[in-house]
Amino acid sequence: MAEQGVNGGRRRFLTATTAVVGGVGAIFVAIPFVQTFQPSAKARSAGAPVTVDISKLEEGQMLRIGADVPQWRGQPIWILKRSPAMLQELDNAEHLERLRDPQSEVVDQQPDYAKNAARSLRPEYAVLVGICTHLGCSPLFEPEVKPQSFDADWKGGFFCPCHGSKFDLAGRVYQGVPAPTNLLVPPYRFDDERHITIGLSAAEGAA
Repeated sequence: MAEQGVNGGRRRFLTATTAVVGGVGAIFVAIPFVQTFQPSAKARSAGAPVTVDISKLEEGQMLRIGADVPQWRGQPIWILKRSPAMLQELDNAEHLERLRDPQSEVVDQQPDYAKNAARSLRPEYAVLVGICTHLGCSPLFEPEVKPQSFDADWKGGFFCPCHGSKFDLAGRVYQGVPAPTNLLVPPYRFDDERHITIGLSAAEGAA
């Protein structure tokens, strides 16, 4: 009888010990699965704000984030420094009549602080996502004011060679093209006279 009591106690001890060890093992096994739900360093980096030096950008020139500097959230970003002549054309009455949404009334096309004729914080700088809003091609930068095969009265802007969509120098879409909306304006701010940060809004410390 004593031997049976010892054996019974031993079985209970082994059962309890096995349960504890098994539970601890399950925790360690679960850790790798939990970690897979955490964004990788590469993913976090891809979504991080990108600061760009614009001090050497001259009038009429465009800087391409994604070609000249790393992309922001996997998207090419364009920073165009517009000349006074370019800005004057943006408010031309005849030009506005050719646009589908000249006042950028479709929501979520740009931050509230960029809802103006220039679609920007500072008129001379356009900051745009360089992806056509039709099927995701990347339009060509065609800044010269001269007749083009795709527009005999071209005043400068962006032309998508995939399906013929056209956008002006503020990224506003023309009428009669496949693209339904204006080019997107990402959140951004001016840190100082030399730097723009893409991915942080003007409300988060614009200069």
